[in-house]
Amino acid sequence: MGIVFKQSFSNLVITYLGFAIGAINTLFLYARFLTDTYFGLVGVILATSAILMPLLAFGVPNTMIKFFSGYSDKNTQDGFLTMMLLLPLLLIVPFGVFSYLANDVIGSFIGQRNEIAENYVWHIFLIALAMAYFEVFYSWSRVHMRSVFGNFMKEIFARLAVMILLFAVYFDYISVETFLQALVGVYLLRTIIMKLYAYRLRMPALRVIFPSNTRDILTYSVLIILGGSTAVILLEVDKFMINQFIEIEKVAYYSVAVFIATVIAVPSRAMHQITYPMTAALLNASDKSGLAVLYQKSSLTLFITSGLIFVLVILNLNDLYLLLPENYRGGFYVVLLIGLAKLFDALLGNNNAILYNSDYYKAILFMGVLLAVGTILLNLYLIPEIGITGAALATFIAVFFYNLIKLLYVKAKLGLQPFTRETFKVVLLLVIVSAVFFALQFPFHPLLNIALKSLLITIMYVGVLYRFRISDDIFGVLSKYLKPKK
Repeated sequence: MGIVFKQSFSNLVITYLGFAIGAINTLFLYARFLTDTYFGLVGVILATSAILMPLLAFGVPNTMIKFFSGYSDKNTQDGFLTMMLLLPLLLIVPFGVFSYLANDVIGSFIGQRNEIAENYVWHIFLIALAMAYFEVFYSWSRVHMRSVFGNFMKEIFARLAVMILLFAVYFDYISVETFLQALVGVYLLRTIIMKLYAYRLRMPALRVIFPSNTRDILTYSVLIILGGSTAVILLEVDKFMINQFIEIEKVAYYSVAVFIATVIAVPSRAMHQITYPMTAALLNASDKSGLAVLYQKSSLTLFITSGLIFVLVILNLNDLYLLLPENYRGGFYVVLLIGLAKLFDALLGNNNAILYNSDYYKAILFMGVLLAVGTILLNLYLIPEIGITGAALATFIAVFFYNLIKLLYVKAKLGLQPFTRETFKVVLLLVIVSAVFFALQFPFHPLLNIALKSLLITIMYVGVLYRFRISDDIFGVLSKYLKPKK
């Protein structure tokens, strides 16, 4: 796990930098440079594109990682990669034709509550297309154990480009409508750059030589569409459905709250870039003992880091909201519920990678579909009743039961579970730190309050981790900086 920790560090830095840029965009620039209506519209466009993306990708990103390491022959690898490039077209082409022929019908459906959304069907399709092939080329680089550049393009490039565009809107260099068109261009350009990088790692030799297990590949790809769609629905369908039932401005307020909570998931996003292909390799090699070690250590490491971020976010939330426009300050329970869901995700470590790369992926995918349907039904009931808090509650309930099922399933089928005694020590530490600092409030400017409280919380948290050596991997990293030099 020490190797994983080191390889994840670059991705962690990039991901945090991306989130820092995203924070500036979401919490300050979007909220001040665009009206609530257009901020909400951007949220609807991106969320709907994200929902479409797993369908258009045809499961290829996951399929490539699962099967590529199982081929040693170069011709077979080339045939497999050729298939991966062509598979998404099986859905992209019919979706594109349908979007063209039924543009007005689709627009009317999207804009039935908020008419402003009905004119952006092609924005949604093109961004979804770009997202799909970006993930294909990103996986192309990941199977060659090169994830850093792709992570940079995923986490930083688009956000930095959006920041520039938002300033262009603010200084009247471009209109909001031009901004929305340029947003499509940003995602297309990102995909082209990722493609060039992937081809630099390995130029495709187009060979129509399908591997002997082509049927298994196609079956997995079709089923993984369900898995990818489930994961995205759990994360993005709430924004789409808010637009269907209440004012589109509420999508903007919800987006801000969700972004704050999503910071908790940064360590998971960074570490999964390397643990996913490693998990696939361990499963292909039938190395169950190595898989057990990776499962428990990834869980502990992610729970420790995400737990600290969760505490920092929740205990500093009131001060953070004082920095935002007044309309955006009502999302405390949204942040809490989404944050708890993200923390549970972190606790499961590389559980997703184990399931999607094992022989048991079919059952869990169908369970995920049922839970996605449950999420939609919960949103249908809760959003009209309690607004954006209802959307967050629906997400929390769905994620909780989905993760619980995955946890129990891996235990039942593989005899693996992520928890150790150290896991419960971290739970106790998080409770104690929260209790100690819950009522602490400084009478200074919110930024200074956040800095002071965060510093004190981190010192206590890291100090206890180091003193009691709760995680060997984290202890090893901390020792480089805290151990006295002789």
